[in-house]
Amino acid sequence: MTKQNVVVSDAKSGLEITVGLTNTSLFSTTATRKSPIVTISRNNKLLKKLETGVVGVGVGGERINAWVDSMKASSPTHVMSPASFAATVDLRSWILDHPSALQMFEQITNASEGKQIVMFLDYDGTLSPIVNDSDRAFMSESMRRAVRNAARYFPTAIVSGRSRDKVYNFVRLAELYYAGSHGMDIKGPTKSSKYKKGNQAVLFQPASEFLPMINEINKALIEKTKSIPGATVENNKFCVSVHYRNVEEKSWSGLAEQVKSVMKEYPKLKLTQGRMVLEIRPTIKWDKGKAVEFLLESLGFANGNNVLPLYIGDDRTDEDAFKVLRKRGQGFGILVSKNPKDTSASYSLQEPAEVMDFLHRLVEWKRLSLRRRSRV
Repeated sequence: MTKQNVVVSDAKSGLEITVGLTNTSLFSTTATRKSPIVTISRNNKLLKKLETGVVGVGVGGERINAWVDSMKASSPTHVMSPASFAATVDLRSWILDHPSALQMFEQITNASEGKQIVMFLDYDGTLSPIVNDSDRAFMSESMRRAVRNAARYFPTAIVSGRSRDKVYNFVRLAELYYAGSHGMDIKGPTKSSKYKKGNQAVLFQPASEFLPMINEINKALIEKTKSIPGATVENNKFCVSVHYRNVEEKSWSGLAEQVKSVMKEYPKLKLTQGRMVLEIRPTIKWDKGKAVEFLLESLGFANGNNVLPLYIGDDRTDEDAFKVLRKRGQGFGILVSKNPKDTSASYSLQEPAEVMDFLHRLVEWKRLSLRRRSRV
């Protein structure tokens, strides 16, 4: 075995953390006509240290109004309000800047010439519809088939704010990579027993030391918010989600106050905003963008020009991944939204049904490409 370094870099600070690996790759890959099968190798000292720092919204009293404004901005009922981005941008101009990935399909596939496409997919709002009860965000069987078919030709990862176990239970495809808790809980495919020896396929969890704290604040938030009708608290292992989709708007400021009162006791945790959800996570500099970089590095696509990552997502937290792809100058972010949003994505799709259409077209394009090559 040879020793290889994995570099985890932070765009804001310029910090690069080099981690020595005892294997030639964190994931062992086998070249086949289909996408590579990858397993995670055991390495308990994979990442000794990540830079910490509060990045999310502060918890001071003066920040409550900012919290509520941010909560309103993520609400569909406010998306076209005068203060919103959607109301101040020209729709036609936005579509020109973020054209439909279906209409620009040929441009996307042309960019993949001589490259391996790697798929990254958010779950809620991308593969499944947004629903009032987060426990019932089921994906359709037709969407599951579309994702399964895509994974036959392209390494495919689900990158979600949900815990890895929860999102796996929704998707139920063992041939995929899963990055739960906004990328803080990563595991490779487990379908093929040929590449799984006992318990050697372990998790990559850069925030494992925060688990007791996350469990503690989860209990505190459940107790604190139980007086607010409609508020639900979800433990996503390495982060806690406070959903307010079913909370009346007049109670949002009260909910923000309650969350603030709990968070002030936990300076090592930060608050970020998602789609109708407040996310409490560790202050380590790790997000969906870092997860994408980590997986590409592990697959051997760290600095090469032989890869085209495609990331499809609908949430504010997916912007971290979109920004990473823009910074790399490789691949495309695809935003799922019916309304104009400030985004770093290159293309757009309106809803999960269009995501499924895009996956179908991608698979069919790949099949035709392989047939043409076989005839040569």
